[in-house]
Amino acid sequence: MPASERIPAERLTLPLELLAHGELTVRGRIREASNAVLFCTVAQDGATADCVYKPVAGERPLWDFPEGNLARREVAAYEISEALGWRLIPPTVLRDGPYGDGMVQLWIEPDPEARLLALVDGDEAGDGWKAVGPAEVGDGRTALLVHADDTRLRRLAVLDAVINNGDRKGGHLLPAAGGRLYGIDHGVTFHVEDKLRTLLWGWAGEPLTAEALDALEGLRAALAEGGELAERLGRLLTPAEVEAVRARVAGLRAGGVHPEPSGEWPPIPWPPV
Repeated sequence: MPASERIPAERLTLPLELLAHGELTVRGRIREASNAVLFCTVAQDGATADCVYKPVAGERPLWDFPEGNLARREVAAYEISEALGWRLIPPTVLRDGPYGDGMVQLWIEPDPEARLLALVDGDEAGDGWKAVGPAEVGDGRTALLVHADDTRLRRLAVLDAVINNGDRKGGHLLPAAGGRLYGIDHGVTFHVEDKLRTLLWGWAGEPLTAEALDALEGLRAALAEGGELAERLGRLLTPAEVEAVRARVAGLRAGGVHPEPSGEWPPIPWPPV
């Protein structure tokens, strides 16, 4: 293999090894992000991949989350995604980098033709879509915000309920080549209080699928005290946060339905996209 040959994400067989131990080179900054987000390449043994590096030192303090903790939450979200078996989050590691410890995640190039969100006139979502709610579109007008009635999005809605995602925006959905869907930006997660804010409310109150219930049962077993997943999460989250994950999994399994907005917290993040 020629030196420094870039390997597409879908062909990487050991992305975690490359992300964790490869040489990290900063190429630029993604300026739209509220925290420091750096576009990088990572190279090892002739293989090179694009990635995102979010140093802890570049995190903007949040009043309701511990300072310097968002990177660990991103890695914890990846661990939960893997345990569910759905692989909805790109490979993600915690490591040292040019600006200190931070989260490093494989870069995913989105499919520009995929449509997961839309604004429609009227009060009905239409075939193949699920309603989220009204959205302002300017000049005092509103339209109905809808998301695709898509199995991949439904899995992501379950994952968000487990990790208590407080910031599932449209821009955090990455449909990729080959029919894959990834979610990114999971720093605002795992709070012990209900913080769920998402665009994926289309299944609220509906029964969970048999697939979701099976995945949650597997996750429940993996979260048992003394298990490998519980130990890894214990290095990333507080004991109370790990216990809150167990409680949310148990609640979802017992209730058997997708969660609904609590009414105590804005249900949709701002800006939504």
